[in-house]
Amino acid sequence: MKKSLFVLLALIVFVGSSVKAQQDLFLKKEFVYKNDTLKYRILFPENYDKNQKYPLVIFLHGAGERGNDNESQLVHGSSLFLTPDNRKNFPAIVVFPQCPKDKYWAPIIARDNGFTYPEKAEATEPMQLVLRLIKELKKNEAVDSKSMYVTGLSMGGMGTFDLISRYPKMFAAAQPICGGINPARLEKLGKMPIRIFHGTADNVVSPEHSKEAYNKLKEIGNTKASIILYEGVGHNSWTNVFAEPDYLRWMFANKLK
Repeated sequence: MKKSLFVLLALIVFVGSSVKAQQDLFLKKEFVYKNDTLKYRILFPENYDKNQKYPLVIFLHGAGERGNDNESQLVHGSSLFLTPDNRKNFPAIVVFPQCPKDKYWAPIIARDNGFTYPEKAEATEPMQLVLRLIKELKKNEAVDSKSMYVTGLSMGGMGTFDLISRYPKMFAAAQPICGGINPARLEKLGKMPIRIFHGTADNVVSPEHSKEAYNKLKEIGNTKASIILYEGVGHNSWTNVFAEPDYLRWMFANKLK
């Protein structure tokens, strides 16, 4: 019995160490602008060559991963970019910025019965830093400006909507997961490929937010917008999303003209 317990504990430690070793491929970085600092992790393609051009993926985490440890933001989604097949088939520069505690990627109004979103508001401080970081990466790294993508979950889904609504011509495609936005802000997104995900049983961020966003996109004539609703799935719909066989393939298939 003691031997079996020892083997089990050793296996847990080994698996945990392997995951940590994999995540360490995401280099720890800090972007400093004036008196503000944005912590982020960045993954470069294997055999990174600055003479080539690579897609850039911005992944925005949820509220539970906020902080300043520069690690928590990798909890959800990072492993997807680390599989040997995905590294081979989808070489890209992947960035996981970390939002400070008590701040948000997008302007929201949090209430006891859910969220509402302002129609007009300046970008939050963390989002302003993300935008400046993107400009810095385009300047100093081998970024293909025609192949830039943004995705994120929960608070990061809201941030995804916020980012593309502010810069409708910057990204080739977006995939917001269990997020939301004031639909009026989507007016300029009539041509962007946007794939929205949400669980129908989400009691943290109502699926109605995603439905309203999708309906608005269809109303303005966006034929490249789609929505996937997971019946009976709660807030952690990102688990279903990351299991989608074409989550990355769909994203990378889109390019700006």
